Amino acid sequence: MNVQSWTFVMVGLSFGLYLWLAFRARVRDTQGFYVAGRGVPAALNGMATAADWMSAASFLSMAGTISLLGYAGGVFLMGWTGGFVLLAVLLAPYLRKFGHFTVPDFVGDRFESRTARFVALACALFISFTYVAGQMRGVGIVFARFLEVDVDVSVVVGMVLVFVYSTLGGMKGITWTQIAQYWVLILAYVIPVAAISWQLTGQPVPQIGMGGEVGTPPTPLLAKLDALHRDLGFASYTEAFTGSWDRVNVFATALALMVGTAGLPHVIVRFYTVKNVAAARWSGFWALLFIAALYTAAPATAAFARYYVIESLHGKTASELPGWFHTWSRTGLVLWLDDGDGKLAYHGPAQQKDNELFRIGAMTATEFGDLRAAHERWLATSGREGADGRVVLTAKNLAGPDADILVLAAPEMAQLAAWIIALVAAGGLAAALSTASGLLLVISSSVAHDFYFKLLRPQASEQERLRLSRIAIGVAVVIAGVVGIFPPGFVAETVAFAFGLAASSFFPVLVLGIFSKRVGTVPAVAGMLAGIAFTGSYILGTVYFGWPRWCFRIGPMGIGAVGMFVNFAVALVLTPFCAGPSPAAAAMVDRARDAEVDGADVAAAEH
Repeated sequence: MNVQSWTFVMVGLSFGLYLWLAFRARVRDTQGFYVAGRGVPAALNGMATAADWMSAASFLSMAGTISLLGYAGGVFLMGWTGGFVLLAVLLAPYLRKFGHFTVPDFVGDRFESRTARFVALACALFISFTYVAGQMRGVGIVFARFLEVDVDVSVVVGMVLVFVYSTLGGMKGITWTQIAQYWVLILAYVIPVAAISWQLTGQPVPQIGMGGEVGTPPTPLLAKLDALHRDLGFASYTEAFTGSWDRVNVFATALALMVGTAGLPHVIVRFYTVKNVAAARWSGFWALLFIAALYTAAPATAAFARYYVIESLHGKTASELPGWFHTWSRTGLVLWLDDGDGKLAYHGPAQQKDNELFRIGAMTATEFGDLRAAHERWLATSGREGADGRVVLTAKNLAGPDADILVLAAPEMAQLAAWIIALVAAGGLAAALSTASGLLLVISSSVAHDFYFKLLRPQASEQERLRLSRIAIGVAVVIAGVVGIFPPGFVAETVAFAFGLAASSFFPVLVLGIFSKRVGTVPAVAGMLAGIAFTGSYILGTVYFGWPRWCFRIGPMGIGAVGMFVNFAVALVLTPFCAGPSPAAAAMVDRARDAEVDGADVAAAEH
């Protein structure tokens, strides 16, 4: 069978499995819908947490970003890994002791304020919608290439699927589908990179193979990449702090990703699904173990993909270009605009005028069609008519291939078996859908539990809340799909924005709520508003309105670190001038921090 046939088989089987698991795990009560009845075993919860955590950004974009940026791209690896450790060790056990369904639920009860609950709710929705947009884009990319359907149609298909299995079983159903999705995505990641490592270096362990030798005469892979980069005008592959990725920007982005991870509502809620605090800690251990299987292989995937891209494209004529380039060019994620010499030139910033490798980005098909036509007139008339499309795309920062395709295309670059290529497609979809379902549940529980039940209608029945939760998922899916069709950036970039928003809003209020008995309602609310307003406006301004990077030249992906300090500063400055928490809230903090309290839901009586 060809790649497309294998893809239909593997995607169809995996989708059928997800739907069957969701149907078997369907629930009829809020505790099952929101926190899976708090009875998931630690190891299985760790596996589900790993799938929830390893989104399309981890599967598709992280290695692709490392591949294109080199050493600087490792900021995603460092930030996300460190952030999960921070969450599992510092916050998750204590949050489990409080015994709430959601982060806004914790904030509202800890700070005894409807306003605090509402602000936290708004932040959760803002973060979740930004994050889920990246997942929908990941779904669209996979479908567009491997099933050869339009990206917009692909996003719609993903929307329908995640809606069905999320509404059937809630968190209980999502947990079991995420366990299945973990095995699909991890096998889809590990098998191809091991095969590529064996093919290129003779070493089947990719973490070791990355240090192996390639080519004739045999040259260490990383040394070969450094030499190719220097020859083509790129910064050295292993050189740190290049271009806009200076020390300040790398540090800020890593910190934003780290503390943003610790504030992500869809990851935090997974620690509420186990029976006690000990199980929550073990869940963190198991999750880190399961995550390591992918994260330790990502740098190898990046290096192999980069080697293939340069070796198989630069200097090649149209007839010499590999098959993978032609298939992926139909998606608009990689394309060639010739200067007239008939050979593809792929150069870095030092020789940017000669670069001929680009991507469409957010351009519509019509816009790019007009640009392509203008470029062809420019070629045909020797520059007298039309326009050089390379100049236009360079001005739009669209030089080079899209980072999101490199993991998916790597098996094709290496000419692996069709079933392996199809497996990667199924894995990419599993990664995107596992995270999307967790985010949609956060959105639905925030609307139905935190807003409707806690703020508007406390007397609402369980069935009424369940019905509203499912409606909220439907509305959220539609909004997420629209944002996924028109994303603000590539997958990792879009997801990084969500981490920045979480870092500037949730992380400080969680830390202060758990570890301080002095911070009251007004400082907490003011801090959240100041942090997310600063971060959100900076991201929107620099991405959409052409603002300069005025804050220490930090990019939009790293500004959440500054927003975090803004949040902390506002809250701590206001604390001496505002009322502190009530004795009841202070006692709740004491009980949650008490080492003797294990598994007791501090606020269980309120639920």
